Amino acid sequence: MRSFTGITSSLHENDNALLEEEHSGEEAVFGGFDKINKASIAERLKEIKGDKDTKDEMAVLNTWLKLSATEADLKKRLKESEAALDAAAYAHYPKLTKPEVQTLVVDDKWLATLSAAIHGEMDRISQGLTQRVKELAERYETPVAQMVNRVSEMEAKVNQHLGKMGFAWN
Repeated sequence: MRSFTGITSSLHENDNALLEEEHSGEEAVFGGFDKINKASIAERLKEIKGDKDTKDEMAVLNTWLKLSATEADLKKRLKESEAALDAAAYAHYPKLTKPEVQTLVVDDKWLATLSAAIHGEMDRISQGLTQRVKELAERYETPVAQMVNRVSEMEAKVNQHLGKMGFAWN
């Protein structure tokens, strides 16, 4: 009940937001509003009442008012449903047996929290280890024998260049 009402409420909030976005802009219905609320909409409806050229604007404004009323009603029902659910839960507390309380508190709450914390820590540690293994793999990617050969080649080139420049290096 709680999530369904919440979803319905958010859908109607989205309907209003979409309507406002669709009709926003300089020449659009909501373009002249500093703040879009029930009072400003009602005031604008009074201004354009009876004007035949503003039928489309009146329709959009009336749609916004209906969506706003529906949203307010859904929020009220949501609050009432949550209060009823809380009251039912509080009324049920004294009826719980000791094993049921232990199951709720220890098994369902504490163990679930501990399990989530442990899994999070294990993930963090395994990511750290993976990163360190990658660093080590990159560092020791080239075998020592190959590095010694490369150093010898470079040393020979340096000595050759130094010899061409007139330096003797032994």
